[in-house]
Amino acid sequence: MSVMHSTYPPQTSARRAGFSLVEVIVVMLMLALVASVVAINVTGSLKSTKIRAVSRDLVAAMKYTRGQAIAKGEAQRISFNLQERSYQAPGKKLVKIPADMELGLYTADSEIVDDDHASIRFFSDGSSTGGRVTLRYKGREWRINVNWLTGEIRVHQLDE
Repeated sequence: MSVMHSTYPPQTSARRAGFSLVEVIVVMLMLALVASVVAINVTGSLKSTKIRAVSRDLVAAMKYTRGQAIAKGEAQRISFNLQERSYQAPGKKLVKIPADMELGLYTADSEIVDDDHASIRFFSDGSSTGGRVTLRYKGREWRINVNWLTGEIRVHQLDE
């Protein structure tokens, strides 16, 4: 008569299939941590996307204004209304930036109409009066610089 020996642990009635309470809690904590990291990244990304879109549109309007000055052979202005947070390129409709975004403008004294209205002028040779437009949104700041000599338009991101 031969006796067989098993290498498997003996099955007892106390051992059940499933997870212990500690294992479930650990998994839930890990899921909460991952969800919070994803939420933070998405929020930061949305902030960046919004200010990037507004600055991209404003840069396009400035380049259009410069192009019009060169093509028509006469000075053209992009006008800003700081109170209403809006701008307007020549021959284009008024564009308002979102209400939760701040608009700032630094420009030549000759281009300031009053505390709320000013412009940046581009000349037929491509140069400009120069200036800087600042967009701020929830801790993020982007500056659009216009070189007076060349009329070159550059965007600089100055985040927190």
